[in-house]
Amino acid sequence: MKYRYPLLLCCAAALAGLTGCSNPYQTADADKDVRFVPHSITAAAADSKHAYSLQEIQALRDYLTTKQTTLDGDNDLNSDGILNAEDLTLMKQAVLPDEADGVPIVYMTKEITPEGLLNAYHALNWQPEGKVAVKLSTGEPPASNYLRPELIEDVVKEVNGTIVECNTAYGGSRTSTEMHYQVAADHGFTKIADFQILDENGSMSLPVEGGTRLKEDFVGAAFSDYDSYLVLSHFKGHAMAGFGGAIKNISIGLGSAEGKVWIHSGGTRKSGSIMGKQDPFCEAMAEAGKAVNDALGDKITYVNVMNRLSIDCDCDGNPAEPDIHDIGILSSSDPVALDQACIDLIWQAEGNASMIKRIESRNGLHTLEHAEEIGLGSRTYRLVMLDE
Repeated sequence: MKYRYPLLLCCAAALAGLTGCSNPYQTADADKDVRFVPHSITAAAADSKHAYSLQEIQALRDYLTTKQTTLDGDNDLNSDGILNAEDLTLMKQAVLPDEADGVPIVYMTKEITPEGLLNAYHALNWQPEGKVAVKLSTGEPPASNYLRPELIEDVVKEVNGTIVECNTAYGGSRTSTEMHYQVAADHGFTKIADFQILDENGSMSLPVEGGTRLKEDFVGAAFSDYDSYLVLSHFKGHAMAGFGGAIKNISIGLGSAEGKVWIHSGGTRKSGSIMGKQDPFCEAMAEAGKAVNDALGDKITYVNVMNRLSIDCDCDGNPAEPDIHDIGILSSSDPVALDQACIDLIWQAEGNASMIKRIESRNGLHTLEHAEEIGLGSRTYRLVMLDE
């Protein structure tokens, strides 16, 4: 069953100590069956000791890999006496994303550290191929909240990635290629990895399938030089989009300078002002994101870091101080599910009034609505906690 709410994957208390049992899945009590239950995200739910840990998920995956062929479709115990077919089916749906009725998994850790980032990345079980790009925002000087090199260095090295960006279209210190390379150096990115501005030699076009605003998207000309993309996004507010996360990072973020104007204008021009009508902008952003995601298929994956949660984007060199405390790191293969999970966490956070006002005043949720409508991803998801 699909839910329009996040799902915490829950287990009964008897299963909480999975790693301490010789046979952790055996139970004789009906009220101790494994199950998954819809929850709105609250601090209590996020702290639930019954949420699956990363180790438990892997153990369940390993177990189900050997047991799924024994399911007989009825409610009898399997021949080895371990659980019944219905329970095993629920477990399989809960921990195997490709068997979960199409509901994507969003992984979450509250540990905003290099180790936490690696855990969130590893949970995806993503297998990059060829030359790997790591897309992030280099951040506008002098004091933006870009992801710090010391936080991301380990995961960038894990994938042997080249950090990539595109020039801006609004002025500032990252409009010209030469200045942008200097900002990347000043902010420490060139010390941890190779770095490339994808549109330093212009744009290339990607087709948009199923769009209502765009027929094509303009990304940096070097976009196709890379085979796989790891998208590291700082989730935060945004003065024009309401919020910025994975979708913004692959649309506006991967857009060339002219591609940025193209999206902001709702596909009406490629030069001049970035100001345009709000809903066409939101829809064009979703459609540009779909063009990128479609072009890469399973060779793109997403991680959002929810720290320094200002109402202002990293394109603002002097952002407002956050009213919300840091929340955690989330990851998913579905950018819509990932951004929706972050939105849900914002809506439950203390001190969220200014952020909600920013998002609602820009009709920011319309980006997610349109993204789901055109098939970029799903706003329905299951949330899996990685913390023990």
